[in-house]
Amino acid sequence: MNFELSEDQQLLKKMVKEFAQKEIAPKAHLFEDKHEFPRELLAKLAELGILGMTVPAEYGGTKTNFLSLIIALEEISCISASLSVIVSVHCSLFCYAIQKFGSEMQKKKYLPKAAKGEIVGAFSLSEPGAGSDAINLKTRAVRQGDHYILNGTKSWVTSGSEAEASIIFATTKKEHGVKKLSAFIIEENFPGFHISKIEEKMGLHSSLTSEISLEDCKVPLENRLGEEGKGASIAFHCLDGSRIGIAAQAIGLANEALNEAVRYAKQREAFGKTISEFQAIQFMLADMATLIEASRLLAYKAAYLRDKGKPFSKEASMAKLFASEAAKKIVDQALQIHGGYGYSKEFFIEQLYRDARVFTLYEGTSEIQRLVISRHLLKE
Repeated sequence: MNFELSEDQQLLKKMVKEFAQKEIAPKAHLFEDKHEFPRELLAKLAELGILGMTVPAEYGGTKTNFLSLIIALEEISCISASLSVIVSVHCSLFCYAIQKFGSEMQKKKYLPKAAKGEIVGAFSLSEPGAGSDAINLKTRAVRQGDHYILNGTKSWVTSGSEAEASIIFATTKKEHGVKKLSAFIIEENFPGFHISKIEEKMGLHSSLTSEISLEDCKVPLENRLGEEGKGASIAFHCLDGSRIGIAAQAIGLANEALNEAVRYAKQREAFGKTISEFQAIQFMLADMATLIEASRLLAYKAAYLRDKGKPFSKEASMAKLFASEAAKKIVDQALQIHGGYGYSKEFFIEQLYRDARVFTLYEGTSEIQRLVISRHLLKE
């Protein structure tokens, strides 16, 4: 077993970390305060090749292995969880889905622009009445000759209001009483495509999350992604990989929360000494560091299995479950170490606390991850 990153991965980690500290850190809080989409930072990440990490070179990308993408997402999340989730959806859901399941025309049309940051991609499965129960979609797609007509509402779409193109899932038919889903690449200027709402969220304020309304939305046949009726397998395959990305986001944020707690504990004095000298604080820091290390090992193993072409669905859910729950505990302890100041917006830990809460919810709640894991165990 080799726990060391390759030389290229070490260089990537160093490059993204330095970029995050130099370019993202000075501006991230401004985007958060204004609830403004960080398109400027995405353009710079595109110049580094980060937005093309799941795009093959023949389509203008810088395709690397999945572990490298996980490393990059972790470093970005240390400074901005909002930016990290935008990049994760763009790379591991939008670009990857087209690279894996798209036609040659779709690859040539969308991937080069996505890799260069000329378009931002989104991915939409959830609906107001179908979150964890993803198969129960009410959005319908009816074929009419050389196009489909889509009607319905999609919810919780990361970057939906900013994306030039979105992968959207809809019901196309029923077989034996079971709904069959299909996937479509829908551009923002297609007739009948509307952004009906921008969500007011607890955290991740510069990652704009929207509701999309499809009203007789006309989608060319050539924009169907994969075969008709195969949308569920496309969605679940892509989400398996993306869940490792959520784990990486949780790890990066949790690591920054630990750093904030260590810095504060070394400075804050009580009863004549710094609070870092109290065993109670030391034990909290030790537990936080251990949870982060365990989370990272789970995420790296899942990414390793994916890169090797081995089954990784169970391990992806384990990584997502453990890392997201760990991040929630870690930011809570880090805020506790800050005392009353942790409740103030003057300290970064307040934002980290809010941002971390979503990790156990999106792209499959913790309860759904436990279902996935248990089902794999019962099949073995």
